[in-house]
Amino acid sequence: MRLIGTKDFYKKTLTVAVPIMIQNGITNVVGMLDNIMVGRVGTDAMSGVSIVNQLLFVFILCLFGATAGIGIFTAQFAGKGDNEGIRYTMRMKLMVAIFLAAVGISIFALKGDSLIQFWLKGDSGTGNIANTLSSAKSYLFVCLFEMVPLAIAMSYAGTLRETGETMLPMKAGIAAVFVNLIGNYILIYGKFGAPALGVVGAALATVISRFVEAFIVIFWMHTHADKSPYAAGLYRSFYIPADLVKKIALKSSPVLLNEFLWSGGQTVLSQQYSLMGLDVVAAMNISSTVNNVFNIVFIAMGDAIAIILGQELGKKKKDKAGLMEEAHQLTFFTVAICLISGALLFMVSSHFPRIYNTSDTIRGIAAGLIRLCAVFMPLYAYENSAYFTLRSGGNTWLTFVFDSLFVWVISIPVLCILVRFSGLAILPMFACVQLLELIKCAIGFIMVNKGIWINDLTQYAEK
Repeated sequence: MRLIGTKDFYKKTLTVAVPIMIQNGITNVVGMLDNIMVGRVGTDAMSGVSIVNQLLFVFILCLFGATAGIGIFTAQFAGKGDNEGIRYTMRMKLMVAIFLAAVGISIFALKGDSLIQFWLKGDSGTGNIANTLSSAKSYLFVCLFEMVPLAIAMSYAGTLRETGETMLPMKAGIAAVFVNLIGNYILIYGKFGAPALGVVGAALATVISRFVEAFIVIFWMHTHADKSPYAAGLYRSFYIPADLVKKIALKSSPVLLNEFLWSGGQTVLSQQYSLMGLDVVAAMNISSTVNNVFNIVFIAMGDAIAIILGQELGKKKKDKAGLMEEAHQLTFFTVAICLISGALLFMVSSHFPRIYNTSDTIRGIAAGLIRLCAVFMPLYAYENSAYFTLRSGGNTWLTFVFDSLFVWVISIPVLCILVRFSGLAILPMFACVQLLELIKCAIGFIMVNKGIWINDLTQYAEK
């Protein structure tokens, strides 16, 4: 089995992955600048926004899980050339995404304060708990207004990518992040006669950018019938064949459940680390901000793997050996480029924290966390590739076990024990938890090589 692909293989892969990398890259770079702008206001404001973003992270990944789980079918219908099938899956995406937005708004509006306070149980360190809580509450309230446009934009953008149109979502994302960046500059600091709103201004800029992105993807899809023929008649009815609904629900529910439990698990990990004090909360916020920029490589490659393998499964042009070889080539390519990405991240680790208006203690912890994430990046790349390979063929219960069960059964219990009984400092403790990913990589290797992910999902009975 060859690990190095042909020229056409890399051309196809990069055609799908690079636009996603560019969009995610610009989004995360602007997110980083957003974080830095808030960080210049002060440590308390930065920590408050960081806590809320941990909560919103769960909501966003639930949306992603719901739309991407249905998107497994969209990609295979696209490979088959079945526009009616694509139309059915998009209707289901919109209904589920808007329902989740309503649930998210309700939970955060009623229980937001209580959720925020889970992060404020450790020592204050150089921060102020009351100021951090006030900043977080203000930021969360405004962010409630982004949830519906985000749900709609994610449904549209996901469908466009899964049907091969990766450039438009990238352009919409670029437009949105620049609106966000400009809005941050004006509204956080009070430029051009606007009031200086601090964290409220940062949240308001985000809300505006979500509406901009939603408008662009909706307008484009419905005015380009030649490239998105499935959009015609999309809202003529909300009919979806019952057999297909059942099939999608059985396959996509584990993806939604997985993203909810995995993101919830990451949030619990963050909360456990916060018991070591607000200095750790601030340092992890700085670390995750720059890590997100460099993580775009394996995240975009994961999306590309799901799309490429999903379309190949729908086309039915390759046998099992051919599909296995392509899966291994995609994984090898992902890990190889992440070695470079990790090396670059390590190089900036000591410089990036200096940008923030915070203490030397926080800067030192943040630099150490960044270095550790850089070292472990190839592991993250491999396990992410294995996850999306398994998901491309609809083996969603396997991905649930691989992803969520692991974090809840292994990572969280180990961290809880270390926080309470080990006496370790944050950096060796973080390293111990990350080393557990080796187990996950071994599980992913076994699952992918069994070939149980190779399934055609596009057959349904019209009622």
